[in-house]
Amino acid sequence: MQRKQKRAYLYRFYPTDEQAKILARTFGCARFVYNWALCLRTDAYVQEQQRVSYYDTSAQLTRLKHQDDRAWLNGVSSVPLQQALRHLERAFRNFFEGRAAYPKFKSKHGVQSAQYATRAFKWDGRQLTLAKMEDPLNIIWSRPLPGGCKPTTVTVTKDTANRYFVSLLVEEDINALPVTAKMVGVDVGIKAMVALSSGEVVENPGFYVKAEKRLARAQRRLSRKKKGSKNRARARSKIARLHAKIADKRRDFQHKLSTRIVRENQVICVESLSVKNMLKNHCLAKHISDVGWGEFVRQLEYKSAWYGRTLAKIDRWYPSSKTCSSCQHVLETLSLDHRFWTCPSCGTVHDRDINASKNILAEGLSVYACGGRVRPVRVRTRQASPIETGRSSS
Repeated sequence: MQRKQKRAYLYRFYPTDEQAKILARTFGCARFVYNWALCLRTDAYVQEQQRVSYYDTSAQLTRLKHQDDRAWLNGVSSVPLQQALRHLERAFRNFFEGRAAYPKFKSKHGVQSAQYATRAFKWDGRQLTLAKMEDPLNIIWSRPLPGGCKPTTVTVTKDTANRYFVSLLVEEDINALPVTAKMVGVDVGIKAMVALSSGEVVENPGFYVKAEKRLARAQRRLSRKKKGSKNRARARSKIARLHAKIADKRRDFQHKLSTRIVRENQVICVESLSVKNMLKNHCLAKHISDVGWGEFVRQLEYKSAWYGRTLAKIDRWYPSSKTCSSCQHVLETLSLDHRFWTCPSCGTVHDRDINASKNILAEGLSVYACGGRVRPVRVRTRQASPIETGRSSS
């Protein structure tokens, strides 16, 4: 069975000097418009208790372009500027609906991006040309786009390591994977990134921990450079490249693992973790960020939707680590340093992670049988620390 799905294809490209200048101006203008509209909406509410909508900011942007001191905004395509206003509108909507914090101002030192709609680029099936540019982008086509698909949105980004990427959003027919009888419970942790109910344990690669000494050495060198100097800029660029390499390794590992789990299993059961709360534990925050639980579960979620799989999430308060998967006996306490424990009721010796994954599978199947609704847990443990608040079975 085929399903119409939107999918983004990411490629790296190498702009010419002229294209790099145009993109730099576009990034700067889009960033300025975003910050200007954010300041406008914030001041209007704080000073006059008025709500400013996207349409209000769009109308004021038109007037702003006619001012002599802001005429440079007309030197770039108008589409990325309007897209910046739409992104701000979405950020405010996420804030008011409780999904995100209050929008922040964009910095010129972070990742730069600009989004182009259909009328702001040309696509002939082989080459992509952006507005205000004469030559097509030199894109490294690491994989082809689906035949007959035309991009609806193009997003150009420049990361802190001075690498350029283009993301092409297309709508395509994705074939569902063949139905299989396999089901799996997935328990994420720190020492073992993933423990499956089948007994498989995937160790945590620890990409950040392995590169921590090199990062510390590079950051010490940066601290000795004079502010504003070219040597300091080169040192900052080296640190950015190290961070980019770590992030690329982590993302590649997560994609390969999540794809394999989705391909092999029809039903996948995971915990609904609150990673944001778990990061408040300063003893484990670095390791939690390094393993990337949130991104891994997000990949499982959208890949399951693509390929016709079922992802069941259980309540974060469910005591998966403390429950015996054989007799359902629940321990009163179980500290994080206990990797193995013996059930006092039936005498079964449990590996903490494997036992948790088996309980997650059983509870996830119950949630799936209830129509996807998370059932209230039988036992609720006390809130001892942020790591327990977020529920980790590592």
